[in-house]
Amino acid sequence: MWVRVRSALRGRCRDAGMSTSEYAMGTIAACAFAAVLYKVVTSDVVAAALQSTIGKALDAPF
Repeated sequence: MWVRVRSALRGRCRDAGMSTSEYAMGTIAACAFAAVLYKVVTSDVVAAALQSTIGKALDAPF
């Protein structure tokens, strides 16, 4: 009985890693997310908000 269970489980574990196409799709998705994040962070609204926040933090009384 255990021989059948082991052989059944062994057949399921053959596809343990990602293939090259899955790595490529993951890389493309990560690059697209990075490009969108870069555009958001470098926009005028976000840059002004960051400058305002940093300015308030530096002018805080101790």
